Amino acid sequence: MSERVIAPKSRGFLFLDSHPDGCRQLVDEMWQAVPAPVAAEGEGPVALVIGSSAGYGLAATIAGLARVGIRGIGVCFEKAPGRRTGTAGWYRTAATARLAQQHGRDMVFLNGDAFGDAMKEQVAELLAERFGGRLDFLIYSVAAPRRTDPDTGDVYASVLKPVGSPYTTKTLVFEADGTPEVKEVTTAPAEGDDIEQTVAVMGGTDWERWISFLADRSLLADGFTTAALSYIGSPLTAAIYRQGTIGAAKAHLEATARTLDERLGKTVRGRAVTSVNAAAVTQSSTAIPGIALYTGLLRGVLGDTMVNPVGQLAELWDQLTGARPLDLDDEGRVRLDTWELAPAVQDAVADRWSTATSDTVTELADLDWFSDEVHRLYGFSVPGVDYTAPVETDVPWPTPTALDTRVCD
Repeated sequence: MSERVIAPKSRGFLFLDSHPDGCRQLVDEMWQAVPAPVAAEGEGPVALVIGSSAGYGLAATIAGLARVGIRGIGVCFEKAPGRRTGTAGWYRTAATARLAQQHGRDMVFLNGDAFGDAMKEQVAELLAERFGGRLDFLIYSVAAPRRTDPDTGDVYASVLKPVGSPYTTKTLVFEADGTPEVKEVTTAPAEGDDIEQTVAVMGGTDWERWISFLADRSLLADGFTTAALSYIGSPLTAAIYRQGTIGAAKAHLEATARTLDERLGKTVRGRAVTSVNAAAVTQSSTAIPGIALYTGLLRGVLGDTMVNPVGQLAELWDQLTGARPLDLDDEGRVRLDTWELAPAVQDAVADRWSTATSDTVTELADLDWFSDEVHRLYGFSVPGVDYTAPVETDVPWPTPTALDTRVCD
């Protein structure tokens, strides 16, 4: 037993520990927020979610389980409890597995490097032995700082930089006492092979490798559909995001989708799309200059009408499964961000952005909501959790049921 009281300690938006009970309660809330299940007969479709423990990948997993009744595999890369607590994704995965089991969903979670072929082999073996040798859906939601090429061993590192010239923007920080400050930060432009490195990590190369790996083993079902989760965002953040190094990676991801869509249509009557999601507070997004301020201002404009991640991913599952028509833009992308990018909304956010200072930001942005959302990423600020009580931190990784006890041994 390793019970202790866990208090939130952070460096900026990065927390040093996470709270197991808070993470479990957060997953419960997300499950309950999913719209009522779509009526279906028999076993649910087999799905693979790559990046299943955080952000939109977690939302895709929970929405798929709760609304569509998927079964299958979630892949993520999380740190086990040790001297510090486990990562929040470790505890969220344990909680998701518990709910899946309670609702009769056969969902296996694997912890390891999704970029490596060893993980692909493990997934292929599971699909063949546990899930009838067929895969209906693959959701790709990977945000990573680096990637090792399985063929060459070369290591690529992604960077958050503008392209062409330095970028100066307003950004939101919280002082040690919690006081919000609006400051200006300048980010140096990409240099050398920064763009190529970022594309190698965050573009579509590994997504395509997964599809090829599984197709070569005849594991793609007739009508197989895959979606990579993406983001475009506001003109206010375009220079650091859509027009920056990450934007180059997203463009590569979308080009990969078009290539895969043509290929899958010919081979398994399948589809490949990118899904452009809307703004949310995630562990990845808080690292991008300006995004924190933008998201807080967006919430200040929209309030509770912002669509949360599980609501967005429930809509995506409806489109992928045919419960609703697949609604694509001219670039072949599913757009779940139209409410965010509506001209009236963006005009209102831009007006607030132009006047946001340390003195005015609390009136213009919903900072209480934003701060709570950041804390909730790590299991804090979750209603119903007693943060003064000791909690067991040594939560085991979820193991599969008796169908296959060898996986994760």
